[in-house]
Parts: sequence; C-alpha cells; structure tokens
Amino acid sequence: MESYVERPPVPELSGMVRTVWIQRTGEAAYVQRHLPTGGAELHLPVGGTPVLAGPLTGPSIEIIPARTTLIGVRFHPGAAPVLPAMLDELVDQRIRLAELWGEADRWSEAVARAATPEQALREVQARLLARYRQSRVDPLIGAAVRALMPWQTINVDALAGRLALSASQLRRRCLQAVGMSPKVLQRTLRFQGFLALAQAGASASGRRGADGTAGLAIDAGYADQAHLSRECLRLTGLTPRQLLGGDLDRCACGHDHAASYGPFLAARPT
Repeated sequence: MESYVERPPVPELSGMVRTVWIQRTGEAAYVQRHLPTGGAELHLPVGGTPVLAGPLTGPSIEIIPARTTLIGVRFHPGAAPVLPAMLDELVDQRIRLAELWGEADRWSEAVARAATPEQALREVQARLLARYRQSRVDPLIGAAVRALMPWQTINVDALAGRLALSASQLRRRCLQAVGMSPKVLQRTLRFQGFLALAQAGASASGRRGADGTAGLAIDAGYADQAHLSRECLRLTGLTPRQLLGGDLDRCACGHDHAASYGPFLAARPT
C-alpha cells in the first residue's frame, strides 16, 4: 500500500522549511502530480539519488517506482540553501543534489544507513540545520514572501516601495532567491491559500454573499470562482473539482496535508 506521512519540520527549521514527509510506494509504481508551491523541494529516495526539485510554474508528473521510500523536504519560497546556484536557473528542473552540494553523497549514505525512515528524516533535518548555519538567506525576500501571502491585498509596486526597493530591484532579487517574479509568486501563494482552506474543510467567510467553493475562492483573493478555475487549470492541469476529488476536505490522493498548509492557515486573519 502507498503511504504518505507529512509533518512540520523541527522547530529550528520552521523559518526555512514548510514541511517534511516520508512517502512509501507499494507493489506498483505511483503516479505523483507535483504542484507549484513557490518553494523548492529536496527528494531523497532511500538507496537512490537525491535531487533538488526547483520551484514549479505548472504541474509536473513523476512516476515513483514500486517499493520506494522517499524522504522529502519542502522549503519556503526563497529559503532553499542552494547558492551559488540561483533559483531562476532551477525553475521546473530536477537537479542531482551532487551537482549543487559537494557533500551530497554523504547525505545519501546517511539516509541509506538509517534504521528506519523516521531516523533518516531526523538525520536529514540535522544536516539541513548545519547547512543553514553556513548559508545566507535574503531577509528582504523573507519579508516579501510574507507580504505576498494570499490574505494580503498589497500589489507588487507598493511592496517594492515598502521594502525601499525599486520594482526592478525587487523583481531581480526575487528571481534570484525564489526563482519567479513577485507577481508569479503571489499567484502561486494565492492558490496555495485556497488549497489550505479546502484541505482544512474551512467554511467560507461569506464575503460578497458567496459560500462553498466560490466563497473560499474569494477568501483566498480570487475575483470569483471562474478566476479560481482558470488559475487551477494553469497551475495544476485540472479543475478544482478534479484536483480535490469532488470533496473540499481532502485531495483526490487521500493524503493528509495538514502540516503543509498549517503555516498558511496560521497567517490567515481571524
């Protein structure tokens, strides 16, 4: 049986890592639809080759082989420690970790030696902590990401002024650190906000008299349900109903994504 267990990172990594997970495939290969989240991901298959999956601008289909155990890490936008590589060079790409980090082979060995996947996940997080102590994260990009969350109404030009940057400077720094422009990131985070509400089974606030999917779309910052549907097709290749399997409280794959969407819901105004 295929299984997927997602959880928050250790507290020391919460400012850089959105979620971590352990995925196991059964006797058959598993078709995984990866969606844009705004952040890069680290995929470490036990006994396999670790890769860094760059930020996505659209859906990506991966066939995970049968009897695979995978340790995963999803970074917040702009927080992946991949310098000297720039994230704009890694968008929609999957790169062997050895091409970015000289110590990647030691990561593979540590994951393979671990007695259990849970121990492997602890080892990966400990190594990430050590790596973050040697890297720099652009603090202005962190502020920009927080301001572009779906519950905010700021436009990109106003954000540049708030950060004492020109619009072109903000765009350049965002492309380097996140891999996409501020506007594209804002659209991606808005969709993640809708998914967070849907996965949590949240009730619409009733703004503008809308409820159900239409109400959640408005709460996440969309003009209406049609706006959401267009963006969902662009980002996932599916309609909202196809993506969510006909239900608004679980995705079609049946996985529990509460740990991943928790940071979005925590930032939502009450």
